[in-house]
Amino acid sequence: MDGRTKVAVIYYSATGITYQMAQSAVEAAGEAGAEVRLRKVRELAPDEAIRSNSGWQAHHLETQDVMEAQLDDLSWADVVIFGSPTRYGLVAAQLKQFIDTTGPLWAQGSLANKVYSAFCSTATSHGGQESTLLALFNVFYHWGGIVVAPGYTDPSQFVAGNPYGASHTSNNGETAPDDIALKATALTVRRAVQISTALKKGLAG
Repeated sequence: MDGRTKVAVIYYSATGITYQMAQSAVEAAGEAGAEVRLRKVRELAPDEAIRSNSGWQAHHLETQDVMEAQLDDLSWADVVIFGSPTRYGLVAAQLKQFIDTTGPLWAQGSLANKVYSAFCSTATSHGGQESTLLALFNVFYHWGGIVVAPGYTDPSQFVAGNPYGASHTSNNGETAPDDIALKATALTVRRAVQISTALKKGLAG
C-alpha cells in the first residue's frame, strides 16, 4: 500500500442519500488507484428521534457496521472528502461536531497541505447546496488545505451544474442520487486524487 494516495471519505447520512454518494466516492477513489477509508461520523440524535422516522431507523441499522471517523483518519489521509446533507444551508451538526474536535491536529499543522473536497444533498431545489459546500471550504482554508473542486472540467458538469462539488436534490429523501449526481461525485474524487498524487510526486522530487 505504500506510495498510494490515501483517501478518507467521511460523511453523515440520516436516511441514506448522502451514504449512497459516499459509496460512489469510495468506488471512484479505488478506481483511481487510491487506498480508501469510508467513515461515518457519530450520530448525535437521540434514539427516539431516530425511531420516529422509519427511513432513518432503517439506515441507522443498515450502516451500523460502518466504522466511525476518528482523528487518525484525518492524519492518515492525503485526501479528505466530506459528505453531508444540508441543514439550513449548513453542514449537519453531526459532521460539524466531528470537525470541532480537530483542534489538536490543526494546532500541530497536521491538517495542512492535504487535498480536500466535498459533496452534499438537500431536500429541495435551492436548498443550500452551494452554501453548504462553501461553508465546508471555510474549514479547509483554516486548516491550510488545498481545495479541489470539479469545476467545469468535464462536459457532464454542464448538466450537473455545480462547480463547487457534487450535489443532489432528494425531494425530502424520496429520490435516490441519480446518475448525474453520482458521476459528479466520481469526478470530484478523481480530480482530488489526481491533484494529490501530483502534489506528492512534486514534493518528493
